[in-house]
Amino acid sequence: MNWLDNLPKMIDRRAELELLISNPDKAGTPEYIKWSQEYSELGPIVEAITSYQVKKQAFDEADEIINDPSAEPDIKELATEEYHELKALLPREEKALQIMLLPRDEADSKNAIMEIRPGTGGDEAGLFARDLLEMYQKYAAVLSWKFEIIELSENDLGGVKEAQARISGQNVFAKLKFEAGTHRVQRVPETETQGRVHTSAETVAVLPEAEEIDIKIEEKDIRIDTMRASGAGGQHVNTTDSAVRITHLPTGIVVTQAQKSQHRNRDEAMRILRARLYDLKRSQAAAERAADRKSQVGSGDRSERIRTYNYPQGRVSDHRINLTLYKLDKVMIGESLGELVDALVAADEAERLAAIGNGE
Repeated sequence: MNWLDNLPKMIDRRAELELLISNPDKAGTPEYIKWSQEYSELGPIVEAITSYQVKKQAFDEADEIINDPSAEPDIKELATEEYHELKALLPREEKALQIMLLPRDEADSKNAIMEIRPGTGGDEAGLFARDLLEMYQKYAAVLSWKFEIIELSENDLGGVKEAQARISGQNVFAKLKFEAGTHRVQRVPETETQGRVHTSAETVAVLPEAEEIDIKIEEKDIRIDTMRASGAGGQHVNTTDSAVRITHLPTGIVVTQAQKSQHRNRDEAMRILRARLYDLKRSQAAAERAADRKSQVGSGDRSERIRTYNYPQGRVSDHRINLTLYKLDKVMIGESLGELVDALVAADEAERLAAIGNGE
């Protein structure tokens, strides 16, 4: 089946959704929210389809005039000019439209929960974990996203032992999902007295923030414990009985929050638990769909080394797409991180287009 055959279906679907969301009895329901979101997402697609169809019709009409022996010379001349313009334009519009019609990850439009933890490298790993946290915070500011630190535990040197942040805005997960994995840094640590370059690593997890409509957690499936917060460092750690630990019994997933408000701790812990359960559900479904096939931009496995930040050479290399930028300073202030992110998104789109072309 030709991909062009799907265009009228997309237009019909948006018209159907327009009728559904015009029903006042459904306003505010989970179904209404889903319909409204889909209706909004289809808007730019339907607009692009309409634009393409108008140009395609003009191209066909120009072709008919050129091949019409009875057409007047001046009309044929204009048609020939339009024909060549549209012949150059239509392939680009077709490709852009194909990308828009690629099956969407249902989580792409969601906000994200990001978790950063130091791996190998001791104190230096904690210091670079802090640098990564600040890099993503600055990148969020560039895109006018909201970046909220919800848990931060620090070591004695100001490095990060563990950090969790909620990032909200437009298409946050669509861009940040490729940041999940192991980030390696090569540099002379602040703690190094002999000027030797060390290698350390951090793990970054990026989870789509799930709503209750995505994941419903039954009270019978969780155990909630309140306890006295403890531990050295960490700006949110205190000595009151405010820490909350939630255990999801069916999966064994445990989430702990230790901020000052016990009520907020419960809310945040449930939010993170819901995100982790949603991520687990998506990972299981992806494994079933993909079988043994691995994505060009990586599996998203958090143990996979995805990127190296080399300070002596001032470069950042993403190993999944063999892209190196010699602008480490601009990447670390969020200014050029978008070049890596956009390249990863483009590589993913190109692979999925190729898969469709190969009938996969």
